[in-house]
Amino acid sequence: MAERLRSKNTVLILVIIAVFFLSGCGLWTHITHLWEKPDKSKGTPEQLYQRGYDAYQDGWYKRSIEYFQRVRDQYPLSKLALLAELGIADAHFSDEEYGEAELAYTDFINLHPTHENVPYAIYQLGMCHYKQMYSIDRDQTETKKARKEFERLIARFPNSKFSLMAEKTLRECKKNLAENEFYVGNFYFKKKQYKSALKRFETVAKDYANLGLDYKLSYFIGETKKRITEEEARKKESSNPIVDPSFLPRNKVD
Repeated sequence: MAERLRSKNTVLILVIIAVFFLSGCGLWTHITHLWEKPDKSKGTPEQLYQRGYDAYQDGWYKRSIEYFQRVRDQYPLSKLALLAELGIADAHFSDEEYGEAELAYTDFINLHPTHENVPYAIYQLGMCHYKQMYSIDRDQTETKKARKEFERLIARFPNSKFSLMAEKTLRECKKNLAENEFYVGNFYFKKKQYKSALKRFETVAKDYANLGLDYKLSYFIGETKKRITEEEARKKESSNPIVDPSFLPRNKVD
């Protein structure tokens, strides 16, 4: 019985070892990151940056931020300090900490307005808001902020590759905003609040043309105007009723 148990344990150990090798030691890399304590030795900016980069590539974003911060704080004059600032922002972004990422990208843009990576930082700033966009039936504040950043990028750096990338997401932002306006307009339409509905529909037609809503808008604008006209006609009739002459009092004849 004991011999059989030892045999099973041996097989289990061999299987675990095989899994480690077949996975390309990726699992072992993650385990070492988990137990590894940050190296507190000063190190060169290159060494610290590389450690931060490696941690980022392995998905250990908070560890990578620690290394990038050390590069920025200990070697502020190094050319890697600027890249480390972007590394901090990127790590927050990849960790879905969009508020922290937004602050980091904004600081980079404000502190280094002429740096070659400013177009990238503005694009990523827009993406921080883009990633937090809600569906069309909810608040569109983040959509508006994303649109603002993408439009700023395209206006300032029209030839940047990031501007080309922003054009697609900008269109999605505009479509989201258009759908939201139409959604609200349709709500008013169903409630028979036709003037409020028409205002929303006409806003979409004016500000968001060629986004796939034109045909639908044309129908609803026409139908809403028709119903407004009918409604006003009914009100006019009710305020000026037609009186049947047969009910009018007749003058007495002497």
